[in-house]
Amino acid sequence: MWKSSNIFLRAIRRPPIAISGLSRKLRKSQPPSRPHRYLPSHRRYFHEYFITHLPSTSLHPDSRSVAGPHHRLPRDKSTPHEPRGTNRSPAAAPPMVGASREMTVVRIPLKSAKHHFGVSLARGTRPYNEDAFQAGTIDIPAFAKRRPMSLTRKPSGGIHNEVTPAGSSSGDPQVFYFGVFDGHGGNECSDFLREELHNYIEGATNLFELESSLKVKDPDRRFVGWPSSMGEADHANLGAIDSDEAAKESLDAIETHTPPGVEPLKPPEPGTKGRPPASGVESTEDPLDSSPPVKQSESVRKAEELERSLVKDWKELVGGYYRRFRPEFFSMSAGGRGHAAEQEVVSKRLSPTSSISNDVSEGIGIETVLEYAFLKADYDFVSAQVGKQDEDPVLADKAINEGDILGYPSRSGRPIGGSKRFKGGSTCSIALISTPTPTPFWHPASPSTIVTAHVGDTRILLCNTATGLAIPLTSNHHPSLPEEATRLRRYAATFVTDSFGEERVSGLANTRSFGDMASKRIGVSAEPEIRRVDLAPAEYSFIVLVSDGVSGHLSDQEIVDIVKEARTPEQAARDVTSFATEVSPDADNATTLVVRLGGWERRSEGGLGSMGTKEMRDWRKNEAENPRGRMY
Repeated sequence: MWKSSNIFLRAIRRPPIAISGLSRKLRKSQPPSRPHRYLPSHRRYFHEYFITHLPSTSLHPDSRSVAGPHHRLPRDKSTPHEPRGTNRSPAAAPPMVGASREMTVVRIPLKSAKHHFGVSLARGTRPYNEDAFQAGTIDIPAFAKRRPMSLTRKPSGGIHNEVTPAGSSSGDPQVFYFGVFDGHGGNECSDFLREELHNYIEGATNLFELESSLKVKDPDRRFVGWPSSMGEADHANLGAIDSDEAAKESLDAIETHTPPGVEPLKPPEPGTKGRPPASGVESTEDPLDSSPPVKQSESVRKAEELERSLVKDWKELVGGYYRRFRPEFFSMSAGGRGHAAEQEVVSKRLSPTSSISNDVSEGIGIETVLEYAFLKADYDFVSAQVGKQDEDPVLADKAINEGDILGYPSRSGRPIGGSKRFKGGSTCSIALISTPTPTPFWHPASPSTIVTAHVGDTRILLCNTATGLAIPLTSNHHPSLPEEATRLRRYAATFVTDSFGEERVSGLANTRSFGDMASKRIGVSAEPEIRRVDLAPAEYSFIVLVSDGVSGHLSDQEIVDIVKEARTPEQAARDVTSFATEVSPDADNATTLVVRLGGWERRSEGGLGSMGTKEMRDWRKNEAENPRGRMY
């Protein structure tokens, strides 16, 4: 009975800490717990590959060059895609109608596509690496803004062919998922997020009954540009001419320039004291403004019940801050700030002729789902630690809410993170990328939408193709951030400044994180900072996700400029991580993810190119190679 009800435990492919030490008798003696309310009953492996179309002659490596900027795929790694008859549950491509013999549906491991994705991890000077990452595709409805018909139809009345059409089992274009998790106090929480956070997001989309943002009310219109809306003649020339011309037009349309006031970053003058001005300091650049939400579900009543239940669970488990906390994208009736009310305010600000004014109304979007998934994952992880025994009950830290929950067993009944109580935690930054057409997001002519959800001090950066500037999508959740100081002053009576001049709350540098059960009562929560960005074709060159082992020693612009000088995202990730650990005297765990976007081929042309921080980076390298000559 216990084994059959613990769906969550069966779903973990590689648990952070093995539980084989628990005897079978002890496992059977534990009380049965209710199944997870929305995790699937069967295990679906994470999609570490993406589905695409390649010419049949490209399934194996050969010496022939392939024209076009979008076909640099690892052909030796590609395998024919078989939606049926496999033990894995892949994102099936839409059925082909009159499929061309020249094109074959294949699946390519994302981590092998070095021209599109790169990742690098380093332990630094720490004895263990507590960072983790994840990259792949997940099964959720598309959340991109639907393209106007005028941009999809040809002047002659036909349909623009799309490049490498591929989609999920629901028929939508694939949604890509990238995440960086920086654990502290151990790797239990970061590994838990790596293995399970995407499952929480997928499950929450089902609970909130999210539908595709590309869905049209008229069933006869179909998805414009999909294979099901084309004829055999269109399939024969799928993406052959239109794609290359559109890519060239999109890249040529970018007018590179240097914004006023942008100057090269200079190292300190010889003979001066102190650390270099751009090292290890908070970014002075404000994060990019978020676009308005897009309505994807009308199940407001059901959403309010789910939100109200989760808020109640937090109040009972922790109390303190959670008795009055107001999740940003939860409804007001559930104790949040009101997703419906906020969307109504946004819709009033938009002009009546706005193309998205009809999409913004009372309803639920991906932002609410992410808020729920983050808080639910954090609740399950923390509640699983509550009833565990400490190594030393006398010397161990007090429980979260000692008077309320000390006598309670673990509510989840699942030994997440092993048999002993885990008091550490993890920061988290994830980026979801969705496209309104089957054209992949890295194609220069493809628009896309990025939604980020962020907790802690890991960072997500964009590189603007026209200006070459680093555009942050996240804020460092430190006590020095005014918004965080205001949020926590009522519960965390004092902030302590350590010997390095950094403010800390309850011994933590971050005011938001997963886990950290001893600090939950004063407001160290996993409420995500969510941001939606609509990307025009080739508007941005690439996106970078880094842990604080990188961003704590390099400025945003330095990180972006290092990527510009690399030939591939894979090389760029290695270069960023290597440089960050090389120039740091006490290198932390460092992780870098680089993802190619439409403007990649012109990444070094905007603004000062990579020369804006070249002198500073050379100075840093010389200082690292000559420690006796350091000024700090």
